[in-house]
Amino acid sequence: MTSVLTTNFVPKVLDATKWENIEPLMNALLEREVSSKEELEQWLLDRSDLEAAIGESGANTYIDMTCDTQSDAKQGAYTSFITNVTPKVKPAGFELDKKYKALAEQLSMTADQYAVLYRDTQADVDLFRQENVAIETELSKLDQEYDKICGKMTVEFDGEERTMPMMGKYGESADRSVREDAWRKVSKRRLEDQPRISEIYDEMVSKRNSIAKNAGLNNFVEHTFKSLHRFDYTPDTCFAFHDAIEKHVMPFVAGLDAQRMDELGLDALRPWDLAVDPKGHAPLVPFTGGVDLVAKSQKVFDQLSPELSKMFASMGDGSNTNGTADDAMLDLDSRKGKAPGGYLYFRDRSQRPFIFMNAADQHRDVETMVHEAGHAFHALYSVDIPWIWYRNPTMEFAEVASMTMELLTMPYWDAYYPTPADANRARRKQLEGSISLLPWIATIDAFQHWVYQNPTHTNEERADAWLKLEERFGMQGHRVDWDGLDEERKFVWQRQGHLFGVPFYYVEYGIAQLGALGIWLISLEQGEEAALAAYKKALSMGSTVPLPELFEAAGLPFDFGDETVGRLVKRVRAELDKLPQ
Repeated sequence: MTSVLTTNFVPKVLDATKWENIEPLMNALLEREVSSKEELEQWLLDRSDLEAAIGESGANTYIDMTCDTQSDAKQGAYTSFITNVTPKVKPAGFELDKKYKALAEQLSMTADQYAVLYRDTQADVDLFRQENVAIETELSKLDQEYDKICGKMTVEFDGEERTMPMMGKYGESADRSVREDAWRKVSKRRLEDQPRISEIYDEMVSKRNSIAKNAGLNNFVEHTFKSLHRFDYTPDTCFAFHDAIEKHVMPFVAGLDAQRMDELGLDALRPWDLAVDPKGHAPLVPFTGGVDLVAKSQKVFDQLSPELSKMFASMGDGSNTNGTADDAMLDLDSRKGKAPGGYLYFRDRSQRPFIFMNAADQHRDVETMVHEAGHAFHALYSVDIPWIWYRNPTMEFAEVASMTMELLTMPYWDAYYPTPADANRARRKQLEGSISLLPWIATIDAFQHWVYQNPTHTNEERADAWLKLEERFGMQGHRVDWDGLDEERKFVWQRQGHLFGVPFYYVEYGIAQLGALGIWLISLEQGEEAALAAYKKALSMGSTVPLPELFEAAGLPFDFGDETVGRLVKRVRAELDKLPQ
């Protein structure tokens, strides 16, 4: 594989939001004569640079759209890209995939360093259908509508109009009446848009089922595992993971719930009792505004690693509130009209990450900040890999990069919480959450398997399937009293944006959480330097090797079954016992 990163094929400045600027370059690649390994490597390098330029243009329109869902211009730019560019790039890319596949076979370049690229391309060629391109565009528009609906949601509370993320802090209020009032107002507001969101999801499920059928597959589950290049595990592996969570994690969660109920002096937990500190402490307030969040996070990375500190410092001070304007790399504060959630988008051509989040001065924002920073570190560690396909990591290991940062930064959280008691509260919250998140992951993953294995289901059948999964994993079932809240309970799943924009992208968080806990254990048993070295080694490999080899490079077993889950739950429990109450 060539080590050259730059080419003269793609102009240094290319407006790839216009197909007329892309088409000649696509045609040139398609028509180029390639007769040697060296020529194919150069062809791949040129194509990689072109895909980076196209991807970056698309990334910028998406980022700006999510940063301001109320701007007609930004909405229009994104719509134009997914309507006028993506549907033309995909079939052209398919022709290039076919050319590469044939050349790789002809020149015996299907093994060793080429194996992963060839394997992935072969799957993409098998799946491509021209008729699916228009359907995928329609799905992107539906997801855009979902984001816009959620971005507009606000409630009047405590004398002000507040976004959904801003309301999170009231769930931590020691005053139970405040918690309940906040929860009910948020849920009532969400139910107003429930019918349209349900319709959007119905349309998405139907269209995704059509995509699978068009590709000659039985259902969208089969299509997803192939399109996401999940070659190293199967749906049955996921089901075994769910079973391990039920066996090992649910008793852990039940213990936390029993303790919470006892400390709160309650006979039963209600939905508004799950976030409050059970000892009656005031909500943790780690920062005030995005600038303060970045400044304190910088202090954390300064102590953890000079290398990571330098990477983080390159991203800005957190003051930006206007998307990608002025080459910004951060847009952090929650505001009306901003899409929900948080993400890291790496612009491959300029090699600049962008962190989007909805900070509202809560501890969960600290977790999001260091999580997304982990994604940025992953991208920056792998920038020297010449081909874009190998720089973009498999999603399972991408989440190892982010979730590991949540754990490795914990010793330095005094930057957010100067008092030892608050810092330890935050650490306890993180460790408990690292395990208690797993049932929610299992719920969302199992829900998607059911949805796409039964694509013609009714809304009533979907609600019933959802409630059965909640009962199984205990997230909203036997441990929470939902009396009088039947409608709210049926539609909790609508808050999980992954279900709409990135279907099936959720079990990765569970697989990665086990990996992140494994690297954290290395830090406890072998020292922080050993953990950071394993982290860097694996992240620097991008996706040049299959997923099990990435885990091996980090010193981790590629296993998310009964033995691994049980061992990690036991160790987290032991570490929690060491923390001051």
